[in-house]
Amino acid sequence: MNIDKFAQHANALHRRLADLYQTANVLPLIAELLPETFKELGSASEIVHLATEKLYQQNQELLETRNLVEAERQRYLDLFEFAPDGYLLTDVHGIIQEANQAAARLLNVAQPFLAGQPMINFIVLDDRHDFRYELMQLSQSDRVRELTLRLQQRNGECSHVAFTVNGVRNLEGKASAFCWLLRDITQDQEALLVPVKKDRDLIKDRPVHKYSRGEIISNNWQAIWYVCRGFVKITTLCETGEEVLVGLVGEGMVFSSNLTFLKTYQATTLLDVELVSIELAEIAASPILSQALLPKLNQRLQQTESFLVLSGRRRVQDRLQDLLRLLKREIGQTVAEGTRLSVRLTHEDLASACCTTRVTITRLMGKFQQQGKISFDSKKHIILKNI
Repeated sequence: MNIDKFAQHANALHRRLADLYQTANVLPLIAELLPETFKELGSASEIVHLATEKLYQQNQELLETRNLVEAERQRYLDLFEFAPDGYLLTDVHGIIQEANQAAARLLNVAQPFLAGQPMINFIVLDDRHDFRYELMQLSQSDRVRELTLRLQQRNGECSHVAFTVNGVRNLEGKASAFCWLLRDITQDQEALLVPVKKDRDLIKDRPVHKYSRGEIISNNWQAIWYVCRGFVKITTLCETGEEVLVGLVGEGMVFSSNLTFLKTYQATTLLDVELVSIELAEIAASPILSQALLPKLNQRLQQTESFLVLSGRRRVQDRLQDLLRLLKREIGQTVAEGTRLSVRLTHEDLASACCTTRVTITRLMGKFQQQGKISFDSKKHIILKNI
């Protein structure tokens, strides 16, 4: 029974009681027996009448609230339905319950046919193990999870999709459903696969900075230096104030004070050098540039680790031999006599890399020369033979 019918019945009751009261006044016997009864019934009728008016008022307020809620619901439904990114609602087993238009387009399935479909059916076979793992983690964790999976569409096309997933929990705190945000990143992934054809693409349209041999290169914490030509040695200072060689950077390599926590970081040219500066902000904004620089950063990391292993050798002779092998790999050129180091390093440079004195290096180099392990060309470049 709705509020209007209830009000009609209450008003009818009120009128009948009024009629009975008038009839009782003309019947003496009944008037003597029932005055108190009619009085009580009249009070009750009045209370019912007031309650009816209050209920009617409350019912109007509820209707207005319901209309507002419905309008709000429709607004959020439109936001869900016409959002540019795909949205899915699944149960804890990954069965699709709701999907918006963008999700239907991404999955290439008509919207009405998505409900009830297992979401895993749209995942590429190789990624399904990861999908099952994420479902398990979602049930056990409250935090939002992000992952990238490949979707297999009905027409056979494959797309890379970034997922942001959040769990919906019941009053007991258990996961009851999952909300999935789907964003197609296929174009971004394809851009990452586009290689920089040549290193000159890195330096194209960038100003070239030239330094003469022996100059100290200025530090720029907001950029990475790329070596177009020449060689640079990277040094730091130990506690005793002695210079320590920590890196050699040649053509096609990169260096930056931003890549280290060393308090003292100095880059000095070993030859005439040409450099270009690449801003960190530009690298962060360009996936292609980041991909091109990653192998070069990895090369510097490998060299740094090699210097670290070198410093761990106890005997100076072993440190020097390891250093010469490292230099052979980094700056060696094959010649008839063996491998020639393309940069002429002084005994002081070798001593700083081996954490020893120049006198010790001079003695050991003379020993290696006598043993036939090294020799020198006319320009005093070291030639490695049996190192």
